[in-house]
Amino acid sequence: MPDDRIFITRSHIIPEAIAYLDGIYDIEVWQQNSPPPRTLMLEKAQECDALLTEVTDIIDAELLDSATSLKVVANRAVGLDNIDIPAATRNGILIGNTPGVLHESCADFTFGLILSLARNIAYGERRIRAGEWKVFDQIPYLGTDVHGATLGIIGMGLIGTAVARRARAFDMRIVYHSRSRKPEIENELGAEWRDDMDSVLSEADYVSLHMPLTPETEFMIGKRELDLMQPTAFLINTTRGRTVNPRELYDALAGGVIAGAAIDVTDPEPIPIDDPLLSLDNLLITPHIASASRQTVRRMGQMSAANIIAALNGEPMPGCVNPQALGKK
Repeated sequence: MPDDRIFITRSHIIPEAIAYLDGIYDIEVWQQNSPPPRTLMLEKAQECDALLTEVTDIIDAELLDSATSLKVVANRAVGLDNIDIPAATRNGILIGNTPGVLHESCADFTFGLILSLARNIAYGERRIRAGEWKVFDQIPYLGTDVHGATLGIIGMGLIGTAVARRARAFDMRIVYHSRSRKPEIENELGAEWRDDMDSVLSEADYVSLHMPLTPETEFMIGKRELDLMQPTAFLINTTRGRTVNPRELYDALAGGVIAGAAIDVTDPEPIPIDDPLLSLDNLLITPHIASASRQTVRRMGQMSAANIIAALNGEPMPGCVNPQALGKK
């Protein structure tokens, strides 16, 4: 209905999608780059028919239980760790995400991290800007080959599979562990299944994490898991910060338990400037931008808008994670 109200929690990320929704519905947009305050989120959840949210917006049971008018929350992300799905379903509130849109961009970025970490690209660039390149001497920047190495993938979903395809172009051996075995990926890419994560950690030269953040995967990588890795191995995390214990990652990097790590996500996020991880030269860190290509962000916005329009029109949503909520409200 044209008089449905939508609250959008950022103004600068998806302007095309916002403009499209504005032509159909009564929309209100939070104009700051930071998340709306909690009190405002609670208020808008009670007043509006739909919310278009980011992964840093907390949509918990308290908010969902009080949202008497809310019909749909469209999260501009694949991950849903910021939303209490059972509470949404209980309250008849549909939850949308953006699957099948960002995996190629995330895989590009993941491989960029692998190459930059292995060959000291970012480290070398930092040294030049710091005025430390005073003589031609490659020895301080010696890296590790990627071609022919073993890549371990934990979580062989769309992103993990896209990373594996890129690894084949580098003649990498691929070992993986996932919630379900993927025979079709094994046949296509020669990937080797391991029935436990420990085997992947101990075999791989590069371990790339691609599992969702759930209660089961929270801090799944800690001291025990890092100790299983080879001292010449690297860890890459583009999932969520809370899949890796940050203090134990610091200890492993500082103590030479592993050779290095590249992380696009942190806990907390943003990472404080005085965090000890930032003192390490063998850590490459980026500001949660694996999906941040112009094309992908635009498509994510379009899919989020399409999720809202479909839900408010009583039609199937392009990306709905709890269709069983339909008709409960």
